[in-house]
Amino acid sequence: MSRHDPDARPLLLGEPARGLPLLALALLSIGLMVVDHRQHHLAVVRQWLSVAAFPFQWAAQAPLAAWTGLQDRLATRSRLEAENIRLAADNLALRLRLMRFAALEQENHRLRAARDSSSRIVQRSLIAEIVRADLDPFRQRVLVNKGSRNGVFRGQAAIDAAGIVGQVARVGPVSAEVILISDPMHSIPVQLNRTGVRTIAVGTGRSGELALPWLPQSADVEVDDLLVSSGLGGVFPPGYPVGRVTRVERDPARPLLAVDAVPFAGLDRDPEILLVWFDSVIVEPEPVPTAAPAAAAE
Repeated sequence: MSRHDPDARPLLLGEPARGLPLLALALLSIGLMVVDHRQHHLAVVRQWLSVAAFPFQWAAQAPLAAWTGLQDRLATRSRLEAENIRLAADNLALRLRLMRFAALEQENHRLRAARDSSSRIVQRSLIAEIVRADLDPFRQRVLVNKGSRNGVFRGQAAIDAAGIVGQVARVGPVSAEVILISDPMHSIPVQLNRTGVRTIAVGTGRSGELALPWLPQSADVEVDDLLVSSGLGGVFPPGYPVGRVTRVERDPARPLLAVDAVPFAGLDRDPEILLVWFDSVIVEPEPVPTAAPAAAAE
């Protein structure tokens, strides 16, 4: 008689098959898919499951979204500065074109458009950054970061978006010193835009004040009159704004008026100025031909 192990049992009856739960789940999944496909009973269940899973989905996407947002906000400073400089240059160029409109309007009213052919027009401009400013009562000058290597020359006109700033007094290879129109040693030929009266505006040592000491008592000048450059002297192009008359004092005991003006340019505020080149060639009008003398034989 053969001997058997007392614990030996048939395999199928002794231990449950390990693949039976997987098989049951697979059959259940197939049944649920068939029921959902034909009768759509699980749509509500899927909606609730999607709502329950949303916080986990958001938590999984949050680091990537945060990193993307940080990259968008952390734009490089050099790119922003370059874009700012470009926009400032474009703004100055556009305002430079509009600067002479007030003067030209008055000239048209006085029928002086025929003289436009002799006006000196700005051909080229260069933006120069102010690196140092001396603004005391005895010295009104600024140092800019452009010099002879950039074509800057002594006596070159300097303007900003509002009006005339001054002229180059000294030039180095990489820098230049600009004397402002408010410097006590500076004077600029100007013209009253309303009447056409020419005079000289001199600096007072104060950034916000000019003086017109050479106007006689008979001069037609009023408060708020516009001062523009006359173009005399060959330094500044004609017709560019210089300032506005703020005070007119008439004293019969004196032969000259006491007239003050405020400059349009931001002499104590500008971070940069515009150095300009203009056409200095004056086109002389052609002489009017005279009638030919009658022939001697007639």
